[in-house]
Amino acid sequence: MEEELAMLRQFIGQLVDLFNLYGSPLPPFDSLQLLHFHNQQQNNNNRWCVLNLDDGSADDYCSLVMAAGKSRRFKMLEPGKPPASKKPRKERNRGKSVGTTSSNEVMQQEIWKEFPEDLFEAVIARLPIATFFRFRSVCQKWNSLLDSRSFSQHCSQVPQANPWFYTITHENVNSGAMYDPSLKKWHHPTISYLPTKMIVLPVASAGGLVCFLDIGHRNFYVCNPLTQSFKELPPRSVKVWSRVAVGMTLNGSAASGGYKILWVCCDGEYEVYDSLKNSWTRPGSMPSFIKLPLSLNFRSQAVSLGGTLYFMRSDPEGIVSYDMVTGVWKQFVMPAPLHLSDPTLAECGGRIMLVGLLTKNAATCVCIWELQKMTLLWKEVDRMPNIWCLDFYGKHVRMTCLGNTGLLMLSLRSRQMNRLVSYNVASREWLKVPGCLVPRGKKRQWIACGTAFNPCLTATT
Repeated sequence: MEEELAMLRQFIGQLVDLFNLYGSPLPPFDSLQLLHFHNQQQNNNNRWCVLNLDDGSADDYCSLVMAAGKSRRFKMLEPGKPPASKKPRKERNRGKSVGTTSSNEVMQQEIWKEFPEDLFEAVIARLPIATFFRFRSVCQKWNSLLDSRSFSQHCSQVPQANPWFYTITHENVNSGAMYDPSLKKWHHPTISYLPTKMIVLPVASAGGLVCFLDIGHRNFYVCNPLTQSFKELPPRSVKVWSRVAVGMTLNGSAASGGYKILWVCCDGEYEVYDSLKNSWTRPGSMPSFIKLPLSLNFRSQAVSLGGTLYFMRSDPEGIVSYDMVTGVWKQFVMPAPLHLSDPTLAECGGRIMLVGLLTKNAATCVCIWELQKMTLLWKEVDRMPNIWCLDFYGKHVRMTCLGNTGLLMLSLRSRQMNRLVSYNVASREWLKVPGCLVPRGKKRQWIACGTAFNPCLTATT
């Protein structure tokens, strides 16, 4: 006991020294009279009791001693009060919950009462997307934030979260379904401006905008699926009735600086749309060293890196690229991995990746490769967990990759199976995606096609 009292005296002495050095001096330790020490064994816990503090100014740092000594089970008692009797657990919990609620309510009122007006936009810009749309209904001022330039600047300062996926299902090709991987939730938007008498497919995205092309490859549309900002692009000068590959890039770091869209078809015809000019132009002709016709992989969307678009081709096996700034075409010939099917290009952190099914005998697995820039060869860097691949054994599996930037969504299907899987390229994390159900529906829908887009509240067409 004497050793513990000495430790307590030393601790209080250190507190007195700190207050003398950095704040108002406290009463000397001698004025605190430790009347008695209880060493009672109750519920196997030792309890300290310091009674009859004669100086009221010592209350503050006695509470500090109490807080600092929790790990040693120190308990300070208020002057003249006996030790509190033990209450039933239910009663203790009821008191805690009531006290916590009332104090929190007062605290929140005080915070929001004094909260600076100019910080509201900064706070709201950091809300989850789904929460923001609920907040818009609070008042007219918050509903008009989408048109605010300062709010747009705040949104641009917020780090981009995981991309969302805009998809089209086999069962309902005239409406889309959006997947939020952060909340693992499907949304079913209605883009009223898209034509309803024809099938319109998402083919590319940039800066929160999604580019759509009708199934007849005649008309282009650009839309922000979150805000319904919509634009039908002017007709192209070159009429092409065959399939086209489409890529989209931003002029700067945000959609406010404008965007460009490139379409290219098998015979080498191509055009570029500039949103700032609102017109299509044909910069030139493809160089002679690029073999025509282009045997493009239309299942693989174009990958955008630093203003350059990369398209996958199969004869010869490799990649063709187009620089949207300089207008220069290039071709890279590289053999595809053996036993590869359904290949799709992707990118992460400036690296070009390849996603595909590796099938040998009756075994099938999803594999990820990275392009080695020095050798122009594909190097395998990851593959789906083996226990998941066992579900594919003996099945004729087809794969569609719905996104190509950092986070991928893979639609894997056969006659007996319909599965959605996400893959994070940076963390190499595989996750199962919940099935896409229409509102009040019970049957999971098959994903036909889709694209990833970065959700942006202020992106306009």
